[in-house]
Amino acid sequence: MGWVAAVARLRARREPGVLVTVAAVRGHAPRRAGAKLVVGRTETWGSIGGGNIEAVAVDRARELTGAADAEPELMEFALNDKVTGRHGVQCCGGSVTVLLEPLPVVEAVAVFGVGHVGLELARILARHHLDLHLVDSRPDMLTEERLGVLADAVAQIRVHHTPLLPEEVLAELPPGAHVLIMTHDHAEDAALCDAALRTAGLGSIGLIGSSAKWARFRQRLAAEGGHAPAAVDRIKTPIGIPGISGKEPATIAVSVAADLLRTFEQDRRRSAPDPAAPAPEPVSADAYGPAGEAGAVVAGAVAGNR
Repeated sequence: MGWVAAVARLRARREPGVLVTVAAVRGHAPRRAGAKLVVGRTETWGSIGGGNIEAVAVDRARELTGAADAEPELMEFALNDKVTGRHGVQCCGGSVTVLLEPLPVVEAVAVFGVGHVGLELARILARHHLDLHLVDSRPDMLTEERLGVLADAVAQIRVHHTPLLPEEVLAELPPGAHVLIMTHDHAEDAALCDAALRTAGLGSIGLIGSSAKWARFRQRLAAEGGHAPAAVDRIKTPIGIPGISGKEPATIAVSVAADLLRTFEQDRRRSAPDPAAPAPEPVSADAYGPAGEAGAVVAGAVAGNR
């Protein structure tokens, strides 16, 4: 399997990984610059030359997949018989620089209701690295002709036509998926709100609508749905950036998308290491072989490659 297909497989599985590339070669080495290796949790695809280089790179890649906010980094390998690596000696005579690029699991977003606002929102979100689920009970909202504006999407788009029970899609969403409810039918919106609160593992839940609509929904979710006030508070409404009052579909979509991107950033900050906490021990060459003889050096994060 080629590296492009391997990256696609990891994305389809929603599994983190690392793309390892031979960035530079000086002298003799097992592979030329550009050779690639994809590292998943338990599998690898491709090769950067085998031996100590590849084994050490795989070890470091697996460490990065477990990090909360991993950055790209370089590793340097000296290939001579004076260097004993953690996984043996490679004495080709040259040196190799390897770039490790983390492949994080992308955010997932489900838009329920692909009407005039939903389609404008989908056009914006489709330009981001997301798993984007578009859900509607009306087949004419999901035709190939109508969704043709998303043909150049960066996002992976999944279309769900649900004529009877759109809330069933909630159980199919990946853990942490963010839900935006904006259907054409207030009864459908209410059913989705109730079902979303009953679905474990979702990310944020947003509902489009007025304060009067939310007052009715809130009362029903408590009285008929049996949801506690704290649970109902999980639903954010209105959605979008405060202060943007335009009612044009594109204006609403920009506001909602910006608010969602801000939520992503807030989630990343919460999951990042506490800057006030003691710093972890830096990764040094000694981590990959006997002191003074290691065959790899972590050169640090590579700026501008995220």
